[in-house]
Amino acid sequence: MGMLRITLTSLKARQVSLLGAFVALALGVAMTAVMLLGLASAAGAPGGEELVSLVAALGTAGGVSAFVSAFVVASTYSYAVARRHRELGLLRLAGATRAQVRRSVLAEALLLGAGASAAGCLLGRIGAPAFVGWLSDVGMAPPGFALAPAGWPLPAAFGTGLLVALAGVAVAARRAGRVGPLDALRAADLDTGVLTAGRLLTGLGLLLTAAVLAGTALVTDPVDLLHRKTYTTQPMWLISAVGLLSPLLAPPLVRLLGRVVPLRLTGYAGRLVPAGAAAAVRRTGAVAAPVLVSVALTGSLAGALDTVAAARAAETRARTAADLVVVPAPGSGDALLGALRAVRGVAALSATAPTALGLVEPDGVTVRSEARMAADPAGLAALARLPLLAGSTAALDDGSLVLPAEWGRTRVGERVPVVRADGSRTTLRVAAVLRDGLGDNGLYVTAANAPGARVDRIEVRLSAAGDAEAATGDARVTARVADVRAAARPYGATVLTREEWLTAGAPTGTAWLRIALVLGLALVYTGIALANTLLTATADRRRELALLRLAGATRAQVVRLVTAESVLVTAVGAVLGCAVTAVQLGSLYAALAVLHVPAPLVLPWRPVAVVAGGALLLAAGCAAPAAAWALRSRPVTAAAR
Repeated sequence: MGMLRITLTSLKARQVSLLGAFVALALGVAMTAVMLLGLASAAGAPGGEELVSLVAALGTAGGVSAFVSAFVVASTYSYAVARRHRELGLLRLAGATRAQVRRSVLAEALLLGAGASAAGCLLGRIGAPAFVGWLSDVGMAPPGFALAPAGWPLPAAFGTGLLVALAGVAVAARRAGRVGPLDALRAADLDTGVLTAGRLLTGLGLLLTAAVLAGTALVTDPVDLLHRKTYTTQPMWLISAVGLLSPLLAPPLVRLLGRVVPLRLTGYAGRLVPAGAAAAVRRTGAVAAPVLVSVALTGSLAGALDTVAAARAAETRARTAADLVVVPAPGSGDALLGALRAVRGVAALSATAPTALGLVEPDGVTVRSEARMAADPAGLAALARLPLLAGSTAALDDGSLVLPAEWGRTRVGERVPVVRADGSRTTLRVAAVLRDGLGDNGLYVTAANAPGARVDRIEVRLSAAGDAEAATGDARVTARVADVRAAARPYGATVLTREEWLTAGAPTGTAWLRIALVLGLALVYTGIALANTLLTATADRRRELALLRLAGATRAQVVRLVTAESVLVTAVGAVLGCAVTAVQLGSLYAALAVLHVPAPLVLPWRPVAVVAGGALLLAAGCAAPAAAWALRSRPVTAAAR
């Protein structure tokens, strides 16, 4: 009971310094509750492609939210325990055992986690109906999608909050138990033993795990690295590793970036900026951690989305010889195809349609996949520059199919049992094998093996040399494009140039909304954690700042010094986040290289600059007033405390 009273008293005395962790955890639990309520509603709704994408987005957002919450809580508590070494030393001096100190820290985390989880569940339940309505409004959920009653999401979110709190504090509690009685007599705040052997080995282990996962995927299934689920979760290994290794990485970065601190803004004290940041490793790590996770997640997700989209567009551009792409109105494909064949100046046509096809594996399992129906194999061979490994697309007929190498059937002429879209079964021979890729180099069959398929795309090549986009000044090309448009107009079809069609296939607003959903509140509560850490860390430096005043520094010089140091440490976190982004995007480019997909260099400068710039402004905006508040007392009085 005595330790419990001490725990409650300590928690009450430090409630302001733990406010950031409380808010971050509460928002994380609220987001988790909303995502789980959305998943429960989606589970009871009729299935569809929109619903599958929604479930994937909600699950990913919930996972990212839990990860960021645990990361922020662990970082905050690690620094909080380091700040309390004298208090914990006094407890040991008064007779508390190591186990009692550990239990005291864990009890604080349990109480904090219970309160934050309860608040988060309440916020999540209140906000869930509006969130579900918003999903329908922006097109991420089917029309009429509504919140369904379910009893498990809120208890699950509450339990997740408790687990996140306890997991985040477990290492800090173990460190607290190692505080000795003589630590109460320490007069100097020196960061010693920050990079323990366990921390170093764990960080290197996580780094090795990330490398093994990426390397294995490159060898066995490079396409997997380009899936949203993979490029969302893969950065978490790197972020955790860099966070653990920050005591090793931060000091040299601080010294490097310290050279660019404008000395004219801090006067003679400018030399103290990098020195103070490099010496206070725990404080530097606590401030840099929220910036690291924000910049790394933003850069990795935004960069992956743009990289995959650009690679798809480049691959599609390289694999079609069409000048125009005609998109028919529903049900008009066959008649439109006949009208286009009659247009003078049309050299070749390739009409395709989506269909479903199931391939029967040797063990009898049927694996269903999307496929394309080619109305005219000769047209497909003329207009599709597919990456052939073996065979020829011109050999495609009613008794064969074209398939990618990932299916394991790489021998031309091999017989493959399939299940058509209507459930009927047949056996087709392999006419051609394609190299794995991202775009339409998938399964191809003829109309005989695609019952019910309706043409949704007709690629057109004009007889004049050059494409329609590049030869707009050629009167003949212009006239032929006009003839194609005139032939398509009675059927309500849309005629696009190749570039217009590629642009239409770029990431939609919905794709970016999914990224915003995943990041969303994660950026908000990492910002809250950053502000809280800066305010409490600056307040703890009251005696240090008073000594600077006694040494001759003016109040304005001290405020500028603290602000410059906070901005420098925030910049260190941003640089580490950019490093994680670079490694993550490097793995994507490696996968594209293995797949022989043209990969234009796409760097997420804008979102990374926005997040990093916001963090720097927040750091300056919090550090300056906090330093001014810490200097409100007379220097002699503050230095004597």
